[in-house]
Amino acid sequence: MKRAIITLSGLLLVACGQRDPLRPAAGMQAPPKPALATHAPTVAELLTPSPEARPEREDEPLTRSAPREEDRFDLPPPG
Repeated sequence: MKRAIITLSGLLLVACGQRDPLRPAAGMQAPPKPALATHAPTVAELLTPSPEARPEREDEPLTRSAPREEDRFDLPPPG
């Protein structure tokens, strides 16, 4: 009996993960088209961050490991 309850609970929990495509809630409308846009953005376009929000790195400052050169000014603090 316990095994059946645990299995049923697991199946119900797995079924919760199914999702439908995003749509505006009942009685709500999609956001209006931006003033200078040629078309209203889709849900995927609204959920994709802009390059300003998530910039990509253009160069890697350290491309490979290398031992540091001796620094004659790297002295311990006085005292």
